[in-house]
Amino acid sequence: MAISPERVAEVLLRQELLTPEQNDAVLREARQVPRRVRSTRAFEQRALGYEVILKLNFPAPAENGRAINEFDIAQALAREANLDFVRVEPLALDADLIESQISRPFARRHRMIPLSVDSGRLKVAVADPFDIEALDSYRRIAGREIDLVVASEPEILKALTEFYGLRHSVKRAERDLSAGIDLGNLEQLVNMKSEAEIESSDQHIVNAVEFMLQHAYDSRASDIHIEPKRKRSVIRFRIDGVLHDIQEMPKVVHAAVTSRIKAMARLDIAEKRRPQDGRIKTARGDREVELRISTLPVAFGEKVVLRIFDPDVLRQDLSSLGFYAEELELFNDFISRPHGIVLVTGPTGSGKTTTLYSALKHLSDNEVNITTIEDPIEMVHDELNQTAIHERIGITFASALRHILRQDPDIIMVGEIRDGETADYAIQAALTGHLVFSTLHTNDAPTSISRLTDLGVENFLINSTLLGVMAQRLVRKICPHCVMERYLEADEANLLRLTVPAGKRVKVHEGKGCHECRSTGYIGRAGIFEILAMSDPIKELIAKGVEAPVLKREAVRLGMKTLRQSALRKLAEGVTTVEEVLRVTGLN
Repeated sequence: MAISPERVAEVLLRQELLTPEQNDAVLREARQVPRRVRSTRAFEQRALGYEVILKLNFPAPAENGRAINEFDIAQALAREANLDFVRVEPLALDADLIESQISRPFARRHRMIPLSVDSGRLKVAVADPFDIEALDSYRRIAGREIDLVVASEPEILKALTEFYGLRHSVKRAERDLSAGIDLGNLEQLVNMKSEAEIESSDQHIVNAVEFMLQHAYDSRASDIHIEPKRKRSVIRFRIDGVLHDIQEMPKVVHAAVTSRIKAMARLDIAEKRRPQDGRIKTARGDREVELRISTLPVAFGEKVVLRIFDPDVLRQDLSSLGFYAEELELFNDFISRPHGIVLVTGPTGSGKTTTLYSALKHLSDNEVNITTIEDPIEMVHDELNQTAIHERIGITFASALRHILRQDPDIIMVGEIRDGETADYAIQAALTGHLVFSTLHTNDAPTSISRLTDLGVENFLINSTLLGVMAQRLVRKICPHCVMERYLEADEANLLRLTVPAGKRVKVHEGKGCHECRSTGYIGRAGIFEILAMSDPIKELIAKGVEAPVLKREAVRLGMKTLRQSALRKLAEGVTTVEEVLRVTGLN
């Protein structure tokens, strides 16, 4: 059973993590939960003692403003029982060991999970080291000596859910499929689009896909890769821009999982030779998360990539994207103009879509008509009129833009200016009183001027319509749970082209890697920006047709901060690392 709030508070009081007054507050809060409610099945999956303590947000003693967290509680319980404290890593769990040593109901009811066997002794993580009756029962069941360690109750519950979710479902599916289920028949059933038949005939595959999606959402993943290899299949998540191996599957399960995903996206599951694209909309709590599905035949089967479009990520408040105050003021000035063109540039994965959607969210109200042209539509929004490109039937950026101009728009977002025709229509739209947002694939802001010229746009038209250009990138942020200080090395200063005065040392930060950040040292990402405003001196240079480097030097002289300067500012503030600055902005 869950550890009671009263027992947790008693231990924390003895360990001097709570004052008597705080202990009284815990008891009052615990009395708000009737005992009859505590005994229900819904509470079986909750860590009530932890929940009550964490809800009250007590400050941790001797810590700088930090509140008591679940690991403080678990460490206190471990000290009380004179046992070691551990963190449970779900991906390191031994599936065969767990299945052979403990049942799911027993593990969940008594909050324990086997970790390893060493010299015949079983190491078991428990949430409540004082549940003597449960521990004695388990010793008899296991039939061997047990070494106990203490882990956080919420972490044990999460690990059990994850194990009996994706990993367990894959393992059970492998047994079922290997036992002779005909994959051809399975695909035929899926092709009938009957949810009841799919679930009744292949519940483990349904569960495996469901848990995979939930795990991806909880991990803040932006993409899920399911990659067939020669003898196995690998599931990888892209988290903060970097791919992580999550799970291996037998090849026999890969085909069934792929079929399930294709059925959910209403793709042709019988077609395995051609790439296919589709969408899935899923409910997560009180919001909808869209998935864009792409399949591709590769050497050992079909590779599937699911791009996750979380509305909370794609449509953020502009102030949360990483802008400094002066940058946000400048960008807000661009997007608040009645007409003109605003360009956002950068490579794939640099956050351009998030910036544009966030700007449209900022501008959307009942008084304006906002229309977008996208390839494909990244995220469906009720307040926008969104058009998807279909080049095979003649709907291109240029043709869609030509027709949209007859739809009385106020604001137009063109997914990308790829050719001269699209550029011409965007210019015409800006000249006729529309505010136009679009993207270009250029490395920095000044180079976008040269790109427009290469597409055939006259310099005087650029000066008449372009409001500003913003280049952006995403840098990973240092994990706050394992951040540490160090001094900048001389070779790093040279790579960054920083001049450090003799005898002076520059302090920088980095993450040493911990459980919270999956040993990467990073959690989350922040934008860095290079914003080129169309001032009179810049317009004069554009009219003369100068090259991008000349334009950039003048823009910097006038106050434009380059991507490297923006990244170095984040480095100096302890937001990111030397490694990230060099990775994102290059060596030059």
